Amino acid sequence: MPIIVNLDVMMAKRKISLGELAEKIDLTPANLSILKTGKAKAVRFSTLEAICKELNCQPGDILEYRPEE
Repeated sequence: MPIIVNLDVMMAKRKISLGELAEKIDLTPANLSILKTGKAKAVRFSTLEAICKELNCQPGDILEYRPEE
């Protein structure tokens, strides 16, 4: 899939665990894990906003487009 999720990279840069981030943005760890591993089919803007607010980043820091070769 040409959309790459770099949530794990941003979490590592901010030194925050999946469980801690999930609690702060009011999302279950299981759902956040699905997003983090790139298995999510969609993401709500409100969830993306909460993640960006908590990690102090931009949506482009989390989502990346790479064309398929």
